[in-house]
Amino acid sequence: DPSDRRKDTGSAQRGGPFALRQQQIKAISGQDTGDEQRSAAEKKADREFVTASMALALTTGGVFWPPLNLLGVPALLVTIRPLLASAYRSIRYDKKIGVGVLDSLGTVCPLLMQYFFIAALASWMSSLSRKLLLKTEDRSRASLANVLGEQPAVVWVLHDGVEMEWPFEQVRAGDIIVVDAGQSIPVDGVIGEGVASVDESSLTGESQPVEKAAGDPVFASTLLLAGRIRIRVEKSGADTVAAQIGQILNRTADFKSGVQSQGERVVEQGAIPTIAISALTLPVLGPGSALATLYAAFGYHMRLAAPISVLNFLRITSENGILIKDGRSLELLAKADTFVFDKTGTLTAEIPTVGLIHTCDGHDEGHLLACAAAAEARQTHPIAQAIRHAALQRALLPPAIREAKVEVGYGLSVHLADSDEAGGDLVQVGSGRFMALSGIAIPSAIRDIEPACHEEGHSLVYVAINRQLASVIELHPTLRPEAKAIVSELRKRDLALYIISGDHTHPTRKLAAELGIENYFAEVLPQDKARLIEQLQREGRAVCFVGDGVNDSIALKKANVSVSLQGASTVAIDTASIILMDNSLKKLITLWEIARDLDANLKRSFAFTLLPGIACIGGVYFFSFGLASAVTLYNVGLGASVSNALWPLIKYKRRRPAPARPVYPPGTSPTADCACLIGTANGCWS
Repeated sequence: DPSDRRKDTGSAQRGGPFALRQQQIKAISGQDTGDEQRSAAEKKADREFVTASMALALTTGGVFWPPLNLLGVPALLVTIRPLLASAYRSIRYDKKIGVGVLDSLGTVCPLLMQYFFIAALASWMSSLSRKLLLKTEDRSRASLANVLGEQPAVVWVLHDGVEMEWPFEQVRAGDIIVVDAGQSIPVDGVIGEGVASVDESSLTGESQPVEKAAGDPVFASTLLLAGRIRIRVEKSGADTVAAQIGQILNRTADFKSGVQSQGERVVEQGAIPTIAISALTLPVLGPGSALATLYAAFGYHMRLAAPISVLNFLRITSENGILIKDGRSLELLAKADTFVFDKTGTLTAEIPTVGLIHTCDGHDEGHLLACAAAAEARQTHPIAQAIRHAALQRALLPPAIREAKVEVGYGLSVHLADSDEAGGDLVQVGSGRFMALSGIAIPSAIRDIEPACHEEGHSLVYVAINRQLASVIELHPTLRPEAKAIVSELRKRDLALYIISGDHTHPTRKLAAELGIENYFAEVLPQDKARLIEQLQREGRAVCFVGDGVNDSIALKKANVSVSLQGASTVAIDTASIILMDNSLKKLITLWEIARDLDANLKRSFAFTLLPGIACIGGVYFFSFGLASAVTLYNVGLGASVSNALWPLIKYKRRRPAPARPVYPPGTSPTADCACLIGTANGCWS
């Protein structure tokens, strides 16, 4: 009852709309624990940075007036304490000389040797690095989860013909909500009334607005640009697409761990050689030179540069409508040399195309297609959409119907409203099995074409009038419009391409030839798809599998990296490591280029952190470099590697197109003059 819902939310409302919004966002995404941990880490990093800044300021003044150094020592000791604790844990519990020991030596030794400014600078750079990493991580998370923040505190719900203002968190499936132009759509649902222009770029990455009319789906966190619509709620709160994105992100909170671990491994491997060189330098060149060699720190900056790079690239992918569940997926995709595509639903579109129409007993082809479209008028499955679209293309007007009866899994029967004009009273549309169960005989001429059609991969829809078979409609798989261009681009990059399909050999071979793909496997069972992936891997290939069906789930799991499409089966979306949110293959090349750019970016960062270390060692031994020169090289390497990690944000920002907005002539609106155009574009009958 609406009154009960309002009572339930009294306590939440007392905090005001802002408090309710914060509660709602956390409830949807499950962020409470993660937010508290990040908040504590950020506060700690802020305190350390402020303390290190004070120490640096005082020791900088101490260069000109030495007594200030003594005032900076307490602040230095505060910042050094965590480093000493880390070194202790590394030696005591991990039984190794790791990066914590190197951090401690690089700060404590200058302090003991009364290089106060150097010690303070090292401490300040370390705290700045931690602060920068946390900031980058927070922004990258926000770029993917910010859609949750766009939900309103309250919505307008249509109840008993009256629009009422209800708390958003009390909206339920089946409610009718009203959204006006300029507002964010707060739920997933279907438009029941109205026509509008919707900006879906927050989910799909597509800047072009989408025209929506009655019967079309809409999604939470998209923006209503023009019009006024009533939406029948299907999903709200934690069930919406936007919320699921946030949940995926929170379930994979360690999405950067692969790359960060790689960076830390580089640092760990470089720690012992660095300390060993410093120890060997001590008796040869003295303590000053030994301390200078500590700042060679081979690979040290990768601990910071690697996670910043991957976080920024994850942010870029989210802005391009690509959902990465785990940052390691980008690493693996960059190494992929073989792309394997599922055929049905991935290379072909969900909705087939009407091909030949075989008629019986002199029936008119157009009339039978119109009758079939009338029977399928209120059906939403792909076959119904294909038949209606074919009738629309031929400008056929479906006759009115009096009643319809659906035979689940087989077909449907309808009675036409004007039997004289239609030439028949009862129209039955469905499969061959439906016709057999209905006692309708299949002429031998039709039976003769069935094997050839099935061999070609065509589906058959049977149409009977007054219990006599009148026609058979061929449905052909429709190649995705972007498929040829995507395959062509992948071939240009010298990638091996395969098609795996459960379909017959002939249609699979025909599709492969049309796309220019030489390798294909047909009539493959789901478990065999996974075995074929493993076979390619045993041949030394790194495989990226692209699929969308339940039968692809095992192959998606076995592949080195897997890609699925938004709108695919739930199992495929849950299994795949990367989701293309615009429900097409258009962003596949963009995704591959981003992965390769990440790989190149990490290699540059490694070079920027390795070369200064080599120069430092060489300078100490051959050019008498002192501590100041070593610290300068260290900071040059740090600045170069971090700048390189941040560069992708600038690079891809330049490529991003400005969102397009619809322009309507003066005096018109999408709910009035444009209604017919929009309705036709969406395949609606109006």
